[in-house]
Amino acid sequence: MAKHIKNISELSKAIQPILLQMVDKLADRVEETLNYYLLDYYTGWTPSSYRRTQDFLHSAVKVDAHPYKGGVKASVYIDYESMDSYVNATGFQVATFANTGTHGGLSVKHKPHVWD
Repeated sequence: MAKHIKNISELSKAIQPILLQMVDKLADRVEETLNYYLLDYYTGWTPSSYRRTQDFLHSAVKVDAHPYKGGVKASVYIDYESMDSYVNATGFQVATFANTGTHGGLSVKHKPHVWD
């Protein structure tokens, strides 16, 4: 059945469920891609000077799509605050190392830039 839309507010209300689904699917793809690069980071080099906790490997977080300021918003990010088991480095430093092409601050042959 056809729906008559009289103004922009009604249009926004009518398309919001579709936008929620689309943005959520997009966020799923972004999270999937981020996890791909996190796995590449882990499999590309094996440390000999420390034991991995795998906190960084499992640090990607996706927040489901929700209405936000007249539109729709979803988030995908590295939860560096949850990475508290590292010795002599914060979770933020570990995430920064991974995006600068180093492993734990060490320069090695495998140089991924996790999210660039």
